[in-house]
Amino acid sequence: MTTRDFGNFINGDWADALSGETFESRNPADLTEVLGTFAKSGAADVDRAVQAAKDAYPSWLGTPVPQRADYVLRVALLLEERKEDLSETMTREMGKTLKEARADVQEGIDFAHYMAGEGRRFFGDTIPAELSNKFYMTVRHPIGVAGLITPWNFPIAIPLWKIAPAIVSGCTSVFKPAEDTPLCAALLVDMFREVGLPPGVLNLVNGMGDEAGAALVDHPGVNAISFTGSLEVGRMISEKCARSMKRCSLELGSKNALIVMPDAQMDLAVESAAWGAFATSGQRCTATSRLIVHDRVRAEFTERLVDRVSGMKVGNGLDPEVELAPVINEQQKKRVLEYIGVGRQEGAKVLIGGEEPQGEEYANGHFLTPTVFDEMTPEMRIAREEIFGPVTGIMNVESVEEAIAVANSVDYGLSCSIYTHDITNTFKAVQQLEFGVIYVNAPTIGAEIQVPFGGMKNTGNGHREAGPQSLDEFTEWKTIGIDFSGKLQRAQMSEP
Repeated sequence: MTTRDFGNFINGDWADALSGETFESRNPADLTEVLGTFAKSGAADVDRAVQAAKDAYPSWLGTPVPQRADYVLRVALLLEERKEDLSETMTREMGKTLKEARADVQEGIDFAHYMAGEGRRFFGDTIPAELSNKFYMTVRHPIGVAGLITPWNFPIAIPLWKIAPAIVSGCTSVFKPAEDTPLCAALLVDMFREVGLPPGVLNLVNGMGDEAGAALVDHPGVNAISFTGSLEVGRMISEKCARSMKRCSLELGSKNALIVMPDAQMDLAVESAAWGAFATSGQRCTATSRLIVHDRVRAEFTERLVDRVSGMKVGNGLDPEVELAPVINEQQKKRVLEYIGVGRQEGAKVLIGGEEPQGEEYANGHFLTPTVFDEMTPEMRIAREEIFGPVTGIMNVESVEEAIAVANSVDYGLSCSIYTHDITNTFKAVQQLEFGVIYVNAPTIGAEIQVPFGGMKNTGNGHREAGPQSLDEFTEWKTIGIDFSGKLQRAQMSEP
């Protein structure tokens, strides 16, 4: 792959950072490979982008919704044409396996098609009035300029979860992608340029979170922030937005659980646990980091899981036999290894993994072996804190009630699975689990685009992405009352 230079995309043109500073994006499986050089932006660059978005907003507000949605559809068609090339680029830049990269792009394609359809379903309600000759209706109104801040683990799908509904809603946007995956972001934004999206509707500013990201959150010209990332950063963003009364949508961390009951289909439960824990090397907000297993099947489940994990090949995601690709960067690798050390100190037992793989093929990448803990208990840090790496742990319970209590015992609540064929267990879980997404006999990962996605407790602040609810991030509701009686009517006061 030829190394290229990429600036920011502001008001329809590519431009260098005003400071002239740049940073590199490298392949986490082979750090000798430089994928591109990118503008390292500061507050002045963010200000230029926000001004471009503000200038474009009045015209974009007046553009019919189906026309706005057509741009999203055209990008979906380009993504279909370029899926394989973009997937390979993603594997090189983010590290995930090529199969997973293809799925990431496909999720973006699916959501773009879905949201393009919402352009002709931009529904409000008609509501009966209590007064005669009066009519009520509701309509959506765009919130204005939106700041979109996305993570590196799904560098096409998650940006489109934000960009597509913002465009359809009539917002103009400034997009700040993760500094680990700027190439995927640049290629995506350039597709919107290619299909003729008017200048200023979508702007891209690259850079570090504490510089460009912070400037975007703080900018008084930004009406809303949509952020996906860590709880720590999300809290800071929430506090800043609260002070300025700025709309804030947060999708943060989690500590997801998979419950295995005695009547579970064991082969399915084991395969789902392995897939949920180690797909994308555990770098998913829905990754299965806790395995809550009934005592009656714990020995069998544990033996089968260790056997399955022991056969996982670690390596470059371009290798079709690899199941565990590298983690994103050196900082994340150190974080995961530190948590493995914490788990050992707390008394959990490493059944497999817990180290860096040895060999020349791993020398230039951020590789880790898949790690399974046993004897993990609810009070341990590794059972409560998000690790965001290829680590999971088995916890023992003796009833469905205890399993639900253990699952709910953490501060997060994004995704939870239960494997059972007992109707009572199923509905107890559905009713009592404190998670935004609940699966029965399916893994904790694998969200589909037509249903709302988001969590409870510290996983977010109540907003949902994907599905029709994604429009709520970027619109306000307007209630419209039309009185054609020709006289003053006083609600709650008129004579019968």
